[in-house]
Amino acid sequence: MTSTVPTLWRHPDFLRLWAAQAVSVLGSQITELALPLAAITVLGATPFQVGLLAATQYVPFLVIGLPAGAWVDRLPRRPVMVVADLVRFAALLVVPLASLGGVLRLWMLYPTALVVGVMTVFFDLAAQSFLPTLIGEDQLVDGNTKLQMSSTAGQLAGPGAGGLLVQWLTAPVAVLANSIGFALSALLLLLLRGREAPSPPRAAGSRLTTEIREGLRSVLGHPLLRPIALTAGLGNLFGLFGMGQAVLVLYGVRDLRLSPAVLGVVLAVANAGILAGSLLNARLTRLRGVGPALAGSAALMGPALLLLPLATPGTAVPVLGLAMGLAGFSAAVFNVNQVSLRQSVTPAAMRGRMTATFRFVNWGAVPVGTFLGGALAGPLGLRNVLWLVGAGSLLSALPVLGRTVRSLREIPAGPVHHDQEVAHV
Repeated sequence: MTSTVPTLWRHPDFLRLWAAQAVSVLGSQITELALPLAAITVLGATPFQVGLLAATQYVPFLVIGLPAGAWVDRLPRRPVMVVADLVRFAALLVVPLASLGGVLRLWMLYPTALVVGVMTVFFDLAAQSFLPTLIGEDQLVDGNTKLQMSSTAGQLAGPGAGGLLVQWLTAPVAVLANSIGFALSALLLLLLRGREAPSPPRAAGSRLTTEIREGLRSVLGHPLLRPIALTAGLGNLFGLFGMGQAVLVLYGVRDLRLSPAVLGVVLAVANAGILAGSLLNARLTRLRGVGPALAGSAALMGPALLLLPLATPGTAVPVLGLAMGLAGFSAAVFNVNQVSLRQSVTPAAMRGRMTATFRFVNWGAVPVGTFLGGALAGPLGLRNVLWLVGAGSLLSALPVLGRTVRSLREIPAGPVHHDQEVAHV
């Protein structure tokens, strides 16, 4: 159902989706800091246990990511998103209730993280497939930019709010805030008024495994999508979601001796880079083109993350702020363009499976990275793991530095199949 309004700010259903994502991301950012802090400060978790906790939330992308994409392509997307939000609300509610009852244990955090991870798989797949039907193909870049900005709002406020909540009210209460955020997100999605177009009919006798293979081919056989997926996957293996996630909070609290509140504020201020990237992306792509924006933003991530291990207790705030700000700018430009590109070049009936393949490659790398980061923290030390984070992020940019992506001026107007020539206009 293509929008007929001149701007997305006058599109009531898009605004509800935009608000739902902002609320959901805010809560997720609070828990991203609060859950490991609960494990560290309340339950005395080791670096390996913290890395394992982070990995648990992303294991579903490896285990069910591909079949989930085929299922989402068969189902209405909005109900999938609502159910996912409500289940995440219930799962996270267990943590503050167990803490209130005095029975919270470290082992309880792992099934909670696993359930949240499974529901996040379905929510993300449905959301990215739902957006083009909500606003129309011609407004994808604008829509993804605005959604990136709503994510940025949550990322800016979430770590600071999470740190302050942990400092003032304990980590389990901070998790409660995220639980409430998912409930509000579900309510906003239920208020969407537009009718979702039905999913295209499946061919008679179509099998799940066949549809999964089609989704894999739609990405791995595509001249534009394949290098983007490789860069994103390697980036998540080594970067802030992978190896970096396993050690960054511990590094800030133990090596740099930052309080939870200060650490949260530093991360919140640093994520202003995401806002800058979202606001400047349209100008960058207009001046330089989509391909150079993708390649340049990927190339910036490695140098940014190599700043992290240079921090000392006396320089922690400015060094972490600069590193995370540059990383946020890089991530925002890369994500807005790669999501818009892959939505545009993929047929509607394949978008769920295409997104599932991307999630399998991208987010499937996260539990591997977090496990490795936690395992290596003991023998190597937190700072040396962060050197690996920066070096690996440098390597992750290589796939998109080739001519196919780098010379792309504009996003193609419609689906581009793997056997078609890509026009560099």
